[in-house]
Amino acid sequence: MLGDKTAVVTGAAGDLGNAMARQLAEKGARIVMWDIVPRADAADAIERVQAHDLAAEYAEVDVRDRAAVDAAIASLAQVDIVCSNAGIVDAQPFLELSQDNWRNHLDINLTGCFNVCQSAARRMVADKTKGRLILTSSWVGSIPWPEITAYTVSKAGVNMLVKQMARELAAHGILVNAVAPGIVDAGLAGRQLREEPQYAARVAKAIPLGEPGSPEEIGAAVVYLASAQTAYMTGSILTLDGGCSLFQFDA
Repeated sequence: MLGDKTAVVTGAAGDLGNAMARQLAEKGARIVMWDIVPRADAADAIERVQAHDLAAEYAEVDVRDRAAVDAAIASLAQVDIVCSNAGIVDAQPFLELSQDNWRNHLDINLTGCFNVCQSAARRMVADKTKGRLILTSSWVGSIPWPEITAYTVSKAGVNMLVKQMARELAAHGILVNAVAPGIVDAGLAGRQLREEPQYAARVAKAIPLGEPGSPEEIGAAVVYLASAQTAYMTGSILTLDGGCSLFQFDA
């Protein structure tokens, strides 16, 4: 299905990025994993992807560093699919939100996507590649959620970045879409679900389908956005949130 494609996945040492990389590899794509996690600490994540793509590569790339991103893109033999997934979420109530917290979210979650996608798109245009740019947004990109203002604003920016790029890159045959997970049992949310009863109780009321999503479900959506099935789809935000954005009210 994707046997002739090279896919770059940022944040590939994390739960979501690793699921994306694994499932793209299962469909035959050659995988290039990027993360800021040192290679030694990412050994398990690399091994899981290499179980499906023995030639999968790993590079320590900080998406905030435009020169590093450009160099990493230039080093690749080809670029067909880019999953701009690297991101952070660090909860702080609005009245306590620090400048550093605000800046870090925008620098990594939004400017990081801009850096990766513009660099990759320039390469695709130069190579005449009709590629796919797939960004990781969030259901809270359009719905406020307590104590994560910097995160929600950064994801709202990602949504508009998707639409802006889709509009301008369509003439080059480059499709741009995003996957917007809901509350996923992984990463920070997974830890909160296990360790913070108040958060778990809030989540239990927020998801109409009754349970958090999984990284594997998000990875499958990314494969769909990379596939021939979505050849007429661009500028879309594919939401997988168990119904969170429908709102759940007490009877």
